[in-house]
Amino acid sequence: MTPFSSLAGVRVAVTGASRGIGLGIARGFARAGARVLLTARGEADLAAAAAALRGEGGAVQHAALDVATGAGCAALARAATDLLGGLDVLCANAGIFPKAELATMTEADLDEVLAVNVKGTVLAVAACAPLLGASGRGRVVLTSSITGPLTGDAGWSHYGASKAAQLGFMRTAALELAPRGVTVNAVLPGNVLTEGLRDLGPEYLDTMAAAIPLGRLGSVDDIAAAALFLASAEAGYITGQSIVVDGGQVLPEG
Repeated sequence: MTPFSSLAGVRVAVTGASRGIGLGIARGFARAGARVLLTARGEADLAAAAAALRGEGGAVQHAALDVATGAGCAALARAATDLLGGLDVLCANAGIFPKAELATMTEADLDEVLAVNVKGTVLAVAACAPLLGASGRGRVVLTSSITGPLTGDAGWSHYGASKAAQLGFMRTAALELAPRGVTVNAVLPGNVLTEGLRDLGPEYLDTMAAAIPLGRLGSVDDIAAAALFLASAEAGYITGQSIVVDGGQVLPEG
């Protein structure tokens, strides 16, 4: 056996792909020869990201849409049909993580996070399920987090709740889609060096890197590698599972 089957020509949609982990996942698939559809809400940032990947030789399309709405997820399925001719892999990555402590969190704050992170995941998978089932090798890869499923962080209770909810959804979605040959799995990143994490400041970054046994923050390439594995032929018998990619961040007792 070769260690990793080719993903050349595989049709992949990545939500929240204009920056950060989503862009890293999209870049990983494009470099592997997949045909990639990038989606996000902001047209300008999305077009720039798509142009950058095309400049690297990637077979990339893009469509601006909002997965927090049913109409946006229907548009995602239509774009995959129109631009890729179908869909083999859905990377449901779109997510937001604004800070809000319980003492100051508003109902609107909570609704916004749950709409994008939970509703956006559920509706995207539901909208794309027929395409994934028709592909004969359907894969769903969710971007969850260690925050919520495994750890907590003050100021991000709504985010943690949304990320734990994604794993609850994953298990039942895996059962429902298994008869169609579609697998549903999740990647749980630790602290990954992205634009959003840089905004938290150098003191936070240094503190977190020092707490990670491997001695560094994760990269978007680290997360992309896990997503590519879960999309591979070799992962075809894995479903309803999660892979923690955190450099050992959750291992120490203290």
